Amino acid sequence: MSDYLLEMNDISKSFPGVKALDHAQLKVRPGTVHALMGENGAGKSTLMKCLFGIYTKDEGEIIFDGKPTTILNPNDALNKGIAMVHQELQPIPERSVAENIYCGRFPLKYGFFIDHKKMNADAERLLKEVKMNFDPKVKLSTLSVSQMQAIEIAKAVSANARIIIMDEPTSSLTQNEVDNLFDIINSLKKRGISIIYISHKMDEILSISDDVTIMRDGQYIGTWSAKELTIDMIVTKMVGRELKNLYPPKSNVPGEVVLEVKDLTSIRDKSFKNVNFTLRKGEILGIGGLVGAQRSELFEAIFGIRHIKQGSIVYKGRQVRIKRPKDAIRQGIALLTEDRRETGIFGVLSIADNVSIASLHKYLNFGFVLNHKKIEQLVRDNVKKLSIKTPSSRTKIQSLSGGNQQKVIISRWLANDPDIFILDEPTRGIDVGAKYEIYSIIADLAKQGKSIIMISSELPELIGMSDRIMVMCDGRVSGIVEKEEATQENIMSLATKFV
Repeated sequence: MSDYLLEMNDISKSFPGVKALDHAQLKVRPGTVHALMGENGAGKSTLMKCLFGIYTKDEGEIIFDGKPTTILNPNDALNKGIAMVHQELQPIPERSVAENIYCGRFPLKYGFFIDHKKMNADAERLLKEVKMNFDPKVKLSTLSVSQMQAIEIAKAVSANARIIIMDEPTSSLTQNEVDNLFDIINSLKKRGISIIYISHKMDEILSISDDVTIMRDGQYIGTWSAKELTIDMIVTKMVGRELKNLYPPKSNVPGEVVLEVKDLTSIRDKSFKNVNFTLRKGEILGIGGLVGAQRSELFEAIFGIRHIKQGSIVYKGRQVRIKRPKDAIRQGIALLTEDRRETGIFGVLSIADNVSIASLHKYLNFGFVLNHKKIEQLVRDNVKKLSIKTPSSRTKIQSLSGGNQQKVIISRWLANDPDIFILDEPTRGIDVGAKYEIYSIIADLAKQGKSIIMISSELPELIGMSDRIMVMCDGRVSGIVEKEEATQENIMSLATKFV
């Protein structure tokens, strides 16, 4: 009998112009957490989509529970005992917890009607089994993101899954929520369920995983016991070279104040209040704080997405009124949003469309005819300058890795030549190699005299990149830390200091 619950041998998959998988391998033992790691574009998600039936593999074999298996589609995968919790959750918020768990396979009575009593009872029993204290009758919209994610896991367990794929499960969670998730994972392990865990967070990998498989450029690099690995070893194996410095050298010199925010207060009661800060030319101003500190809401208001009750914005020495994003763009302000998939990229459009969409007015002939030749040159220049990996400018952006998608969005704003870049979680869900490239772009922009506001939940990133760090708590500024005094302890102390 095999030691493995799952074996994926010599899996290959190609798309037009790209070989996404080149004889990749994965072997998962029963009742273990198996981390799957690699840079963006390494083939991790493609391999999992082949396992879950979203893609059809070109070559190779899948052996599940000792038997060669063909997986036709996601429903077939679920029926065979393989489930996937996607990074982008797709809940039905206005339906109950129980309805979300059993959606598509409701218990019926009389052959036609949903048996709500049985469904709620089954859901309640299931939730207790996996140690989730939820009322199965409440609407999903009343739960937090982490709780919704827990419901997705419960849904997988309810389908009698023996393997659950978790893709970046902690990208939007607080530390307490991460701890709760790990408790759930450990309880699943005790039931003999295997977890395939995809994450770029090294400390998580080493704390939760039993085995680690690393991929690079669609190929299998190797599998190791998590106990044998260190963060430096993982990074070296992922990128194929040693990264001695996680952050690029900086040579920017902050100058005069270009933006001054005075007593800015949201129109919403439970949001930011009386916020004051300055931003200098050529400065990287980090913004720290815990989830719920209203960091994103503040800078969305400065960009014109949210309404302001009171306060003023002084830009380059004069007070400006920004009521909508169009006003901010005209002033020379750019915003890279926190969720690139939801509010950043236009997934079904090409790279060329995504790069040019904010600056089309610059590429018009006779005021209404697009100059496609100039747009194509713009895209070529940015692809080269930012090292965007893509088969062509007409490739749909949704097919690129997270790091390359982020570079495309940065290219979109570079085309407008703004003076202020607001970057909200610019490296979320991006591997360590691509992070360094994004950091280098940010450092280069600051050197050119551009002013950068960088919101981040990763404290090492804030400390490594920022000239100053403004920390928020409960919608207020709780302190500003100079680079020389920036430590994780100082920042966390301010992040939990209610003003």
